[in-house]
Amino acid sequence: MESVINILENCRLCARSCGADRIHGEAGRCGGTDKVFAARSALHMWEEPCISGREGSGAVFFSGCPLGCVFCQNRSIALGKTGKEISLPRLAQIFLELQEQKANNINLVTPTHYVPQIISAVENARRMGLEIPIVYNTASYERPETVRMLMGTVDIFLPDLKYYDTALSAKYSFAPDYFDVASKAIREMVSISGKCEFDARGMLRKGTVVRHMILPGHTKDSKQILRYLHETYGDDIYISIMNQYTPMPGIGERYPELGRRITRREYDKVVDFALQIGITNAFVQEGETAKESFIPEFDGTGL
Repeated sequence: MESVINILENCRLCARSCGADRIHGEAGRCGGTDKVFAARSALHMWEEPCISGREGSGAVFFSGCPLGCVFCQNRSIALGKTGKEISLPRLAQIFLELQEQKANNINLVTPTHYVPQIISAVENARRMGLEIPIVYNTASYERPETVRMLMGTVDIFLPDLKYYDTALSAKYSFAPDYFDVASKAIREMVSISGKCEFDARGMLRKGTVVRHMILPGHTKDSKQILRYLHETYGDDIYISIMNQYTPMPGIGERYPELGRRITRREYDKVVDFALQIGITNAFVQEGETAKESFIPEFDGTGL
């Protein structure tokens, strides 16, 4: 735990590099101190097929977030003001309970600001029999040094690559450096995980799946992201092209262009582009996935 104390006394885990003394109760830009808060732990059926499978992914939704997108679908917990405090022994036990429920993996959702504590809890859980893969499900706004800490702990990286255009990331996430930060973090993730490997059931055992959620009116930016990923990584990664943007209450009043879902034509345009440039390792979504019912209840289940 000494390393945890050293890191959190002057926190630089995410790219905000706020330097908060989280050990002594000062909250970082993420909303977190040294205490781990989470809002839900349960089997989650709505990840990519190779993550959820039939049994589900063992998702732990952490409170707080370093990025803070204006359109966040988990906004009720992303602000870090809701959730339940979880001790590290309890967090390890939660991982084991999810394994007992036949989860295909442990899915750490928005984990960046709790990386040192998570490493400790995973080590403890593995000593007690945790065997399923660990998934790091992130918005990718972390420093490469933070990602490097996860070597030997995380098996599967599930990062977002939200924006290519700095103007968009500045407007919607107050992070003009997002692409520069996220692309470096993802490069580190791919270096750690290597090429994707699947078991006999088609479940991912190791590797990186980069997610991109198309925003309404911004297919050009989506195409730039897909081109970058394909030219940089080829078939070493999988790309998940997501159509599930859901306008949350009030977003259309502040950002009128975000007050609607993406159209079928917008989604097809981006998927067709992916095929045109030669992307073959991809997940696409069919039907009406942009529904609030896909957003779980953050009611403390499983904690």
